[in-house]
Amino acid sequence: MKRLLVCTGLLIAATAVFAQKAPPKSPPATATATIAGKAIIITYSSPRVNGRAGHIFTKDGLISHDPHFPVWRAGANEATNLHTEADITLGELAVPKGDYSLFVDLADPDNWVLVVSKQTGKWGLSYDNTQDLGRVKMTMKTPPAPVENLEYTLTGKGGAKGALTLVWENHSASVPIAVR
Repeated sequence: MKRLLVCTGLLIAATAVFAQKAPPKSPPATATATIAGKAIIITYSSPRVNGRAGHIFTKDGLISHDPHFPVWRAGANEATNLHTEADITLGELAVPKGDYSLFVDLADPDNWVLVVSKQTGKWGLSYDNTQDLGRVKMTMKTPPAPVENLEYTLTGKGGAKGALTLVWENHSASVPIAVR
């Protein structure tokens, strides 16, 4: 009987240990801002540098292995999604209210171009340039310290103005937002 109880206890403990899932390598994240009373939301998966600093955006780096390189899904897993409750402009690009996927053209790794795609709900590597709503140059900066986790931020700058910023590794790229 004692042996049965010990075996049963070990079986329960082993089941509990194996049932626990490891945290995702690129966990889901959200950036949200309310600008001029309208919500703008970016949902994405946030990859980690994970010891690959200096080997992500180089010609032979991590991103260069994506099938649509130099266009990058600007996140991990499913395509990064932009939802806007209002018509907005990103830089000079008019974006009607609705849902979009975001990509970044890295043809020049130090001068990124944000790509807004009309195609949504796709795996991140399913890029189709015929679905582009448009492209806009991003303002590049070097963050004060390397950034381990890819992060989008949306910030209001008063009135109907704001900014979308993407930071990862040694890059920070932003574009102004205006609610129309």
